[in-house]
Amino acid sequence: QVQLVESGGGVVQAGGSLRLACEASGRVLNIALMAWYRQAPGKQRELVANINDRSIINYDDSVKGRFTISRDHATGILYLQMNSLKPEDSGVYVCYAQDPPWEIQDGTGGRYWGQGTQVAVSS
Repeated sequence: QVQLVESGGGVVQAGGSLRLACEASGRVLNIALMAWYRQAPGKQRELVANINDRSIINYDDSVKGRFTISRDHATGILYLQMNSLKPEDSGVYVCYAQDPPWEIQDGTGGRYWGQGTQVAVSS
């Protein structure tokens, strides 16, 4: 099992910056992929960015050039640096982690979600 705790959310004006952090604990050595998702009111949860254990990164088009995902391998903390924030970036940002696909398939691994941290960007 893996536990995820997010921090760093808050209220910021458009154009401002925030840095989110996600601290993982438990069975963290096997984590194969981590990601940030966000969910705005009345909308489905959407992927913001992910990073795998080979440091391959993907971003949603809406955040490319403004957000940076990174993972500190010494501490295991996942970060999301968010710059040039827009009101449409507002929502609950949730940390996600998953074990290797073969562990998920054989039942020894899983997919894990944090509780989320609120980001509000005012215009």
